[in-house]
Amino acid sequence: MKRSHTKSQMRVVRHTRIRSKVRGTSKMPRLAVYRSNKHLYVQIIDDTIGKTLVAAHDFDIKKGTKRDMSTAVGTLIAERAKAKNIMRVVFDRGGFLYAGRVKALAEAARAGGLQF
Repeated sequence: MKRSHTKSQMRVVRHTRIRSKVRGTSKMPRLAVYRSNKHLYVQIIDDTIGKTLVAAHDFDIKKGTKRDMSTAVGTLIAERAKAKNIMRVVFDRGGFLYAGRVKALAEAARAGGLQF
């Protein structure tokens, strides 16, 4: 009997496939996104040294819908990245579809000045 995979198991498979191709360097760190049912977490990571350079989440943002909060997190990560002189990043959507909150975050980060 064949077992079917759950949604979360399939997301991990997609994320593993993406991570085999996407690497963050010191010149172009990786913008990693994690989306839970309630919250959104974003980190800018330099994979060569294995260190998080900048991080943001939606805990402090209390107004609006989840999508509005995603837009605010995208703007926040762009501001924090600019403060550390990070302009170019590689986008890692974490196995999530590029739609909804992930897309809103990416567009807000681009509007804030990040290039990817």
